[in-house]
Order: sequence, then C-alpha cells, then structure tokens
Amino acid sequence: MTQERPATLHDDGLFGPRSVTWRVHASPAMLIGGLRALLIQTLHPLAMAGVAQHSDYRTRGLHRLRRTTQYVLTVTFGDTASAEAAGAQVRRVHQSIRGVDPVTGRSYSAEDPETLLWVHCTEVHSFYTAYRAYGGVISPAERDRYFAESVRAAALVGIPKEIVPQSHGEMRAYFERVRPSLCVSQSALTAIRFLVAPPIARRNMKVTLSLRVAAAAAIGLVPAHLRALMGIERPWVVDAATFAGLRAAWRPLHRFLDVPDSEDANVARFRALVAEKPFAEPSRFAHAQVA
Repeated sequence: MTQERPATLHDDGLFGPRSVTWRVHASPAMLIGGLRALLIQTLHPLAMAGVAQHSDYRTRGLHRLRRTTQYVLTVTFGDTASAEAAGAQVRRVHQSIRGVDPVTGRSYSAEDPETLLWVHCTEVHSFYTAYRAYGGVISPAERDRYFAESVRAAALVGIPKEIVPQSHGEMRAYFERVRPSLCVSQSALTAIRFLVAPPIARRNMKVTLSLRVAAAAAIGLVPAHLRALMGIERPWVVDAATFAGLRAAWRPLHRFLDVPDSEDANVARFRALVAEKPFAEPSRFAHAQVA
C-alpha cells in the first residue's frame, strides 16, 4: 500500500531561505516568544476586550495555541498562496470581532490597524527576544532586517506598511508611544493567570505541565515595568532556575503542537508540515490573538 505524500510547496513564500525570519522562526524558542507575546498583549485594553468577549481560550486553550502556532508556521514557511490564504482567513474572522471595551468605554474592532499593529509588534519583538535569550546569535543589522521582513506578514492581516516598525529603533519608539495606554483590567488578570498557570488537563497532563514551565520562562523575558503592571514579582534566581528546567519541557510541547524540538532541519520539516496541514482549512485552524 503506497503512503500518500503531502502536497509540495510551489515557492519559498514571503521570506525565503536567505531571510532572517526563517532562521529565527525555526528555533524551538519560538514557543517561549509566543507565550511572552500573549502575556504582553493582555495589557492593551481594546485588544483584551476583543479576546474576553469573543475568544474561548479559557475552555480550549491548548487548541487555540495549536491553531495560532499553525498560522505562524504557514505564514513563515508556506508558499505564497498558502500564506495569503491564511491571512485572508484571519481577515474574515476579524470582520465579526467588534464591541465596546468596558474599561475605556471605547469601541473596538479586530480590523482596527492600530490594534492589529499592537498584536503584530508584540509577537515579532517577542520572537526576536526569545531567540536571542535562548542561544540564537543575531547581529544588530540582522535584527533590523528581521523587523523589516515582518512587514510582509503584517500586510496579510491588513496592517498598512507605513505604520509598521522596520528597525529596532522604530520598534522601541512604538512601544514608548503606546506605553501610557497600557493597563491591567480584570479580564487581563484572568488571561494572565490562565497563561501563567493553565489548568492541568488529565488527557494532556505532560503538555500542560510543560506549558507551565514554558510560561515561567516567558515571564523571565517580560520587561520589569510590565511585570510590575501585571502584578508578577519574583526574584531573578527563579528566572535562572526556570531555564534549567526548560529543556525537559520541550519535547511534550513540541509533540503536541506537531513541531520539531530541535533546530536541526527544522525549516524542511516545517515546510512539510505546512504542506500537509494548510492553515486556511477553516474547519481545522483559526487565528486567535490570545491562545
């Protein structure tokens, strides 16, 4: 009996083998960066209101994390058509996400470019931060190239190119600009507690325990002033101890998310996974801003 082979990828997609994005996103540290981004995203009141009122992350957290991982893999390593289809699916989902933020009284929409930009910048900066923190070597010039390359992914969900930070300096300026508007609402506290200590699921006990270790590592990468805003305080020795236990947590998490747990040949493996499981199948994958 002949085993059916996955579809082939027709081109190198949005980035390609010479991009910094392929190198950064092929690192297992991406999961840590993703969790860091989710933690920080809760501090934007409009983004958090959308999640609180429209997401089922509290009951399907692992499922949401898996879907979001698949989206990032498709956009990064899929061919151009797959990446564009994934972005189109996200835009369709975003059309129905709107309401009123109870904290600020302002209307919100998942199609709002500024809210989308917050999600984009926290993700990209967190992927870079985790890569650098957990053994990746990246020069200042490559760092700026990575941020500039991210404009291609931002465009998929409708963010205008001219407002996306394209260098380390522009990224820092952006975060300084939005910093006064950040706050911790009750919904944000609920999400933060969920991310820091996800419920232990009997069917996926190893995965959820590993996820707690990974979340602890992500907390160690959150800037001190944002940690204080979240109400998370712990000594630096805890951050150091977390790194020591992180390696043991990799394998269950990567098996569950169906991604490799080593950087060896990750790009080829990721591209094969994307060909086999395209994000744009609505019945299987959907995008969420928080897990």
